[in-house]
Amino acid sequence: MENYLDINRKLWNAKVDAHLKSDFYFLDEFLQGRTSLNSIELDLLGDVEGKDILHLQCHFGQDSISLSRLGAKVTGIDLSDKAIDAAIDLAEKCGTDTDFLVSDVYNLPDILPQKFDIVFATYGTIGWLPDLQKWAQVISHFLKPGGKFVFVEFHPFVWMFDDDFKYIKYSYFNDEQIIETKTGTYADRDADITEEEVGWNHSTSEVLTSLLEENLKLLSFQEYNWSPYPCFSHIEEVEKSKYQIPEFGNKVPLVFSLVAQKNKTQNLVLE
Repeated sequence: MENYLDINRKLWNAKVDAHLKSDFYFLDEFLQGRTSLNSIELDLLGDVEGKDILHLQCHFGQDSISLSRLGAKVTGIDLSDKAIDAAIDLAEKCGTDTDFLVSDVYNLPDILPQKFDIVFATYGTIGWLPDLQKWAQVISHFLKPGGKFVFVEFHPFVWMFDDDFKYIKYSYFNDEQIIETKTGTYADRDADITEEEVGWNHSTSEVLTSLLEENLKLLSFQEYNWSPYPCFSHIEEVEKSKYQIPEFGNKVPLVFSLVAQKNKTQNLVLE
């Protein structure tokens, strides 16, 4: 679908107001200093003070601002112009110097000249992208030599199922576009939003192979039988900030994480 960017931009623009008002994003607490970063990504990131970080698909910038509060110099990008407007406003209210740009992932190298110590992306990002090889090329392009890609994502196992987790509805593999019309949103299931969306499933092997083929060295890969977000149907909190789907309990992965590093030495070009 050639116009998938337009469709998904409209979708995410429609979500912004509902998300800003939702308990899911706890905006009042965030303005008072609460971080939006979870233990998984904080452990992977380590000390980010003084680091240049590119945050891909940042929505309205809470994680980007949280990274700025930790001392990083952060640039957040998102497809949704309405989300980026909200992010700029939120950063001003929080008193951070976080930068934000409107861009889809694939076109970003055409408008952003900077290189970064860390490229960062988390939770519900790659399902909106058709081509992970191109995604990996963008990540490699923006990393400085020795820079790291820190990635946390919902496990592809989850995306095989129907919304009620009763049966397998979709392929584990990236076989075709998934085009649907959805009502509400994960942050507010009763929100007055009905929009078309276009997505793709990506297997674990597709994720890893795309990065390895761009000469990014895999430093860590982990799977988790819990999610830090209650964003799926019927999900329940089993420990503080840890959620599982009762149908599956602790038997299946809901999230995975990885860290990959760019070669520390640049390839020499001989003329």
